[in-house]
Amino acid sequence: MAKNLIIVESPAKSKTIKKFLGKNYEVVASNGHVRDMPKSQMGVDFENDFEPKYITIRGKGELLAFLRKEVKKADKIYLATDPDREGEAISWHLCHALKLDPKKTSRITFNEITKNAVRQSLKQSREIDMDLVDAQQARRVLDRLVGYSISPLLWQKVKRGLSAGRVQSVTLRLIADRESEIDAFIPKEYWSMEAKLSVPGVKKPLVAKYYGNPGKCEIASGEEAEKIRKEIEKEDFKVSSIKKGERTKKPPLPFTTSTLQQECAKHLNFPTRKTMQIAQQLYEGIDIKGSGTVGLISYLRTDSTRISQEADEAARNYIGEQYGENYVSTSGKMVKKDQKIQDAHEAIRPTDITRTPVMVKESLSRDQFRLYQLIWKRFTASRMQPARYETTAVKIGAAGYCFTVATSKVAFDGFRCVYTEAEEEKEESNVLVGNLSMDSVLTREEFEPKQHFTQPPAHYTEASLVKTLEELGIGRPSTYAPTISLILGRRYVTKEGKNLYMTEIGEVVNNMMKQSFPSIVDVHFTANMEGLLDMVEEGKVQWKVVVSNFYPDLDEAVKTAEKE
Repeated sequence: MAKNLIIVESPAKSKTIKKFLGKNYEVVASNGHVRDMPKSQMGVDFENDFEPKYITIRGKGELLAFLRKEVKKADKIYLATDPDREGEAISWHLCHALKLDPKKTSRITFNEITKNAVRQSLKQSREIDMDLVDAQQARRVLDRLVGYSISPLLWQKVKRGLSAGRVQSVTLRLIADRESEIDAFIPKEYWSMEAKLSVPGVKKPLVAKYYGNPGKCEIASGEEAEKIRKEIEKEDFKVSSIKKGERTKKPPLPFTTSTLQQECAKHLNFPTRKTMQIAQQLYEGIDIKGSGTVGLISYLRTDSTRISQEADEAARNYIGEQYGENYVSTSGKMVKKDQKIQDAHEAIRPTDITRTPVMVKESLSRDQFRLYQLIWKRFTASRMQPARYETTAVKIGAAGYCFTVATSKVAFDGFRCVYTEAEEEKEESNVLVGNLSMDSVLTREEFEPKQHFTQPPAHYTEASLVKTLEELGIGRPSTYAPTISLILGRRYVTKEGKNLYMTEIGEVVNNMMKQSFPSIVDVHFTANMEGLLDMVEEGKVQWKVVVSNFYPDLDEAVKTAEKE
């Protein structure tokens, strides 16, 4: 029999894949990258058009010797690293490190580690995509140029062991800017009023909120509040309008890396790093009683909300059978508007929707179960009908001022029978409103003005920081967690409860970067650079052009900073 060798990154992944294939397939792991730029020097050849210098990673010699032996025994070699830039680059490095014969070597990718997906990928093998590799090389070289040019300056001026980085420095700046906003914030006074009104035949009072008079809605001072209170004191409260209506709430889109990290932080209190570690375990494969080792979720690094037709149909069939046809979404494909979708990827979803969280609970750790359950529920909900509410809004008048009370009642729960978001407000349910008519007589029980002050912007949490990074186009799905871990690890930022705060050392580093390297810590510049890397990936721009355009300005800024 012909012998086939499949090389993947991780031992867990190799174990899962091995179970799907016959005896004539051997599956081995490279344990991530085998080559990288040297740690002790810049590793970029400036004379030779920014050519990176790659060396074998320390400690990988034995592993490479083992892989070379396996390669010699094989008739056909498949490189099955992850389906993204980083995975493509690992495959390319393996080709060089193992001196693989291009005729005998193919690249395969799959979005989920299931029997079908792996077997299908073997039929659709291809060559290594050099555009993807070049996008990764460009990112690596840019990060190296920034880090290795600026970090020594920080060692001289502040202290050893500090570092600067293309994405980390911008992230640090965002946190610093938010803290400056909070420090500079001046609270503004405002007042609210609530009228407690009794409705005949009902024990509980109805609470109506002050809405204003036709000319003015806000109450800015205590004097103003007191004036309104005196005017209303002698007057009757009368119902001036009752408006009934309906509103719908759309189901959520399935998870991307960013939205998964945000919801896990809110729902499960997971730091971004923990979310990614557990998702990686679910993706690479878990030993499930009765099914063997299976990948439970699709690939976890994605900014796409697209779902394959097969998974979409399976979900709709499952929902129809379990919840009823009236729960199945009737809309077509749901995708976030105007986003640049890496179409090789799908959103994060369960590999098999019929494998419910309850069925696999015994085989998972507590955290694995909670994460799988969240992904399963969110994906199922995304294929369901919107929730519908019956709404009633009542306006009540007194002395020319208007008070309002509103309520909503679930008419059809739709996707909410499966999933509700972490910060979804409790639905206002004011049963009393149903008892009101235009003739209702209302008696004032209590009427209290309350003083408030506007609040400063909130400190960043890991979840809100990821959201901001994504909105601004800084970094990519694979960079959020490592970036946050890095600034926490370097003690530039500290975490108290869920909030992130700048440390003294973080402030010093940020101020130096802002002063000497304004473009590096400029949000738009960094987002623009991500756009250029995407163009390299699409084959529209040469990667060395991106690097050679970027370097002269950096070099000049470093020289100026050394003098000053």
